[in-house]
Amino acid sequence: MVQIMNTQLPSAFTPAEFQRRIALIKQQMARAGIDVLLVSDPSNMNYLTGYDAPSYYIPQMAVLAMSDDQPLWIGRKMDVACARYTAFMSPENLIGYPETYIGVQDRHVMEFVAEVLRERHWDRLRLGLEMDTAPLTPRCVEKLQQQLPYASWVDAELLVNRVRLIKSDAEIVYIQQAAQISQRAMQAAYDAIEPGVRECDAAAKVMAALIAGTDKFAGHLTMQGAFSMPSGERTSAPHLAWTDAPFRKHQLTSIELGGCRYAYHAGLSRSFFLGSPPAELQHCAEVTISGMAEVLERMRAGNTCGEVADHWNGILSRAGLRKESRIGYSIGIGYPLASWIDRSASLQSGDPTVMQPNMTFHIILGMWMDRWGFEVSETVRITDTAVDVLTDFPRALLVKA
Repeated sequence: MVQIMNTQLPSAFTPAEFQRRIALIKQQMARAGIDVLLVSDPSNMNYLTGYDAPSYYIPQMAVLAMSDDQPLWIGRKMDVACARYTAFMSPENLIGYPETYIGVQDRHVMEFVAEVLRERHWDRLRLGLEMDTAPLTPRCVEKLQQQLPYASWVDAELLVNRVRLIKSDAEIVYIQQAAQISQRAMQAAYDAIEPGVRECDAAAKVMAALIAGTDKFAGHLTMQGAFSMPSGERTSAPHLAWTDAPFRKHQLTSIELGGCRYAYHAGLSRSFFLGSPPAELQHCAEVTISGMAEVLERMRAGNTCGEVADHWNGILSRAGLRKESRIGYSIGIGYPLASWIDRSASLQSGDPTVMQPNMTFHIILGMWMDRWGFEVSETVRITDTAVDVLTDFPRALLVKA
């Protein structure tokens, strides 16, 4: 006889944490003149409701009305069970649309969403839409506006993202745990990369470490699904994966990965060299690593993201080097369609965002040349007086003779 046990896990956060977030989001809604906010970005949906499942390949939406204490979650009926196990709301706020809306041409899920809004008499209010998110396709917008002709529409892009910028202490705990997973995964890479070992076999060990986590907690689904791990000349490109080729002597490998806990990430990048590194690479590594120390000194509450980037650009200029891309961004919740980037603060020249305590950043100093590249990154938390580096792995060009 098969015995069925209740294995439901506790929610990642308390209802009080979600109510805190809702209050902050409603403040922004009031400023924007929004009565009802429609959230389609998977990361923002997680932030607002706790929903955490890879079902974002089909339309789903969280809906927050100024008049209600809890949001609605609207998704595929078969995924209501996923919402029941991860979202904080009452069961009546989890609404599933039938399978007849899947894979057909003569009806659209947004027709169902519009009917839900009409039933609640929200169809003549000011509705906020995230207008630059991948899940909200042009067809979705078209159908919503056709079905709700008396509504007024407001662009709510980045409204939730800006609220997410300052993390709660509860969120920081998961980012710290993700950082521990990142360190274990990078150690797995260091142990596995040897001449003659296939890149894919080393990648499998890194992936196993990302999933296994630590003795105290598991790793969860990462934003990337995998991670970047190019070797040789392919290190000149930042976002390539592994191949089935073996590692070779005198070869460079760069890795960017991120541990994950309850959708919260901590990024970590390092470069490895098998043998004696050439002088050009060694010089670049020394400038970049010493530059990281100076960047960390300027990651302080009260400084702006642009000021930090400008200082870094000065370091490179004096060393005769140049980097066109930004050097980091706010990091937190991540899904493949939305990445682990909060999209609310960027470490690049001209960004006026003032750093505040409990902001978290992934500082990635990637130097990508014509035929090779070097990477080093850290995930950090801004505190009242300093910066807390959450990852703890040797900051160096990691040479294996």
